[in-house]
Amino acid sequence: MQANSASNTPKNPMLVVENLQIWYGSKHAVDNLSCEIEAGEIYGLLGPNGAGKTSTLSAIEGLIKPQSGRIRIAGYDTRTHPLEAKASVGIQLQATSFQPELTISEIIRLYAGLYGLKLSRDAIQAKPQEVHLGEEAKKRYGELSGGQQQRMSLIIATLHNPQLVLLDEPTSGLDPQSRRQLWDRIDRIRHSGRSILLTTHSMEEAAAVCDRITIMDHGQILTTQTPANMVAQFKDGPRVRQVARGEVTLEDVFIGLTGSEIRE
Repeated sequence: MQANSASNTPKNPMLVVENLQIWYGSKHAVDNLSCEIEAGEIYGLLGPNGAGKTSTLSAIEGLIKPQSGRIRIAGYDTRTHPLEAKASVGIQLQATSFQPELTISEIIRLYAGLYGLKLSRDAIQAKPQEVHLGEEAKKRYGELSGGQQQRMSLIIATLHNPQLVLLDEPTSGLDPQSRRQLWDRIDRIRHSGRSILLTTHSMEEAAAVCDRITIMDHGQILTTQTPANMVAQFKDGPRVRQVARGEVTLEDVFIGLTGSEIRE
């Protein structure tokens, strides 16, 4: 799957983060971070463990309050219009757990009610078919495979048609077939005009689905570009060449910029 060029996307920011500062005691988790995501764009946020990705996502989700900075989602400032901003966001976490004894259809009906949506019986039955779960609609959540559970959580994250979808390691642990199906679903979400902020440790995934990616480390943005442009810019750097094995890849660039040390 080829990502669309972000340059073809009209300038209409769905998410604006300005000068974000997050501290945990003396630890500076996010240091003056600014970024924008356009309407209909898939934007990848990459970084090693401890880079500040989770803190950034948590601030966007409204789970933590940054010390300073502004966040606007679909035009709503999260400080002055927090309810409208949260209503514009759908979130799929890396590990999502629903009630294991409920069927897929029952979970969709439950969360539709929580979102205040009035879905007909036919509409509820159609939702699992969107992610190839039509035959499993009567299965209990606890009976689904890992890939099926990830697809199910994506249904719930987008049930209320949010304008911005946050995906935190959505394909972690999935087999290649399940991963490709989720990539296709992510692409369809983008083509519906919604924006996606994606975190992943898979450089293959970032290169395959993202229009633009940001690499961050130690709370700061190192670079933001299309995957192809990023490789082109840094492929001849000495640190990148040192870790590359053959043709330079996005993973080589990532390690060249952030270092090869294992982060806990």
